[in-house]
Amino acid sequence: MHHRLTKEDRKAIIKVLDIKGYDPETFDPKVLDELEANEEYKAILLRYGGDIIFSEKYLQLKEFIQHGNVTVYEHCLHVALCAIKLGRVLGVKCRERELVRGALLHDYFLYDWHVADAPGNIHPKLHGFYHPGIALRNATRDYVLSEREKDIIHKHMWPLTVKPPMCREAWIVCLADKYSSTLETLKLRKGKIRINYA
Repeated sequence: MHHRLTKEDRKAIIKVLDIKGYDPETFDPKVLDELEANEEYKAILLRYGGDIIFSEKYLQLKEFIQHGNVTVYEHCLHVALCAIKLGRVLGVKCRERELVRGALLHDYFLYDWHVADAPGNIHPKLHGFYHPGIALRNATRDYVLSEREKDIIHKHMWPLTVKPPMCREAWIVCLADKYSSTLETLKLRKGKIRINYA
């Protein structure tokens, strides 16, 4: 992969990261309901990631919890939907197929990170730092990945991962992951997430 960002890449990244007026009191978790109900975004998700979403190995993500009662499977779908929305609303030109596929696989670590001795949880106290590499290893084993998809998976926890994302798709997923996690956490405080993908 070419590791130099173009001028257009830098502008896109600045645009994605330029969040002004953030107020936690108005950070409405109902955004998840809107994302889940958006037929256009769901069609994009299925067009580019349907083979992943319905694969036997990927369905294992339903067995692991991410936040509260949100499974890793649900969380990855939220992140992919959010990434589609961010890319489109902000007008960031990106490779939407790779954006979706990288988002779907960003947490493909395949273990319960809440359980210290769970199989595969090799760094239980440092999950946030190590799971991107584990997810990348698993995803590379089970799917054919582009360099951008690999960058998305490996860098989605930046700044915990020291090296920053090297493509605009990875920056969008990095932001979408944090945004979705916040929405899920807030929604859990107010009641069950509306759609149960399990």
